[in-house]
Amino acid sequence: MKNVVTNSFRFIILLSLISIGTQTQSFAQSNEYVTDAEEMPQPIGGLEAIMKNVVYPKEAKVNNIQGKVLVEAFIDASGNVVEVKIKEGVEALNNAAQTAVKKTKFTPAKVKGKAVKSKIIIPIMFKLS
Repeated sequence: MKNVVTNSFRFIILLSLISIGTQTQSFAQSNEYVTDAEEMPQPIGGLEAIMKNVVYPKEAKVNNIQGKVLVEAFIDASGNVVEVKIKEGVEALNNAAQTAVKKTKFTPAKVKGKAVKSKIIIPIMFKLS
């Protein structure tokens, strides 16, 4: 948990990476996105890298809108976020969460030492304090 100060508003963004599902077969030669690998993708610079990219929407601040957004990130074998989807969210906060994840570079997932495409869910908690 980390406090971030912007303008006169304070908000807390809680982040953690969640692997989604389990898969036992090897996807090293596949075009599918892995959800369970020996090494899962990690944001370069840690979770702080995502937090730096989060901009609390002005409308959400004014209207005291808070909540959790679950962003599903599709990450290629180079660690680039190629697509994001909202799995669960708050309409006023979804775009800010998606944008933050899209701007983040990741280490790629690895299966048997080879970089592969993967998908993870990243929960981002928006809370005004």
